[in-house]
Amino acid sequence: MPTRPMATPTPTPAPFVRSIDLRRDEVEDLDAYPFALPAVRALDELPLAAVTYFVGENGAGKSTILEALAIACGFNAEGGSASFRLATRPSESPLHRHLRVAKARRWRGGYFLRAESFFNIATEVERLGVGGYGDRSLHEQSHGESFLALINHRFEAHGLYILDEPEAALSPARQLSLLARIHQLVQGGCQLVIATHAPIVLAYPDALIYQLDEAGMTPVAYDDCELVRTTRDFLAGREAFLRHLLADEPG
Repeated sequence: MPTRPMATPTPTPAPFVRSIDLRRDEVEDLDAYPFALPAVRALDELPLAAVTYFVGENGAGKSTILEALAIACGFNAEGGSASFRLATRPSESPLHRHLRVAKARRWRGGYFLRAESFFNIATEVERLGVGGYGDRSLHEQSHGESFLALINHRFEAHGLYILDEPEAALSPARQLSLLARIHQLVQGGCQLVIATHAPIVLAYPDALIYQLDEAGMTPVAYDDCELVRTTRDFLAGREAFLRHLLADEPG
């Protein structure tokens, strides 16, 4: 019997940030980075849900948009909570200065997780003796264990959590643990905005998924995401993919 395509879910409403919008009239040069990115140009009262995903190829603008949202919401550019002021090497784009954030109400707590700078955040946590990350130093755990320690111990109810590629240190089994934790946080009144390349992390039901590409930004169903289709096609036809990818170049 042929399978029926999954219906596009109705996203759970966002408890804190309803939408984001680019204030184009304040931008001096819309052809300069990052405003020239098609996804950034598409920021026109972009709705957010309780769980919102950004997916797309490297360079599409996922991290740039998440960074701008995090800074506009009061988080440290390199990651951490609103109280962090670590700046190892300032490299944030000016997008946050031109981003309008429509808020429904104020969140109680929150965190900006950047996979690429998490080592620096863990070092600052250790230096300051900050608690709330479990009973072991983040540096005394594997990269993946420290990610989960942060998410399991530091993330609390009624918070806004912005996660940039949280799967970077996680095995598939640990990605499933992250998915379960996302569900706990949503049940606790949280909102999460996530950029990911991982089909497992992307699989949370009733989430809003935006595909970023040269056309801009489009809401898509899970099964229609390019990363999901590519992964599924590879697993279903691994040998054919490898024959094509590893074929000897003609002499």
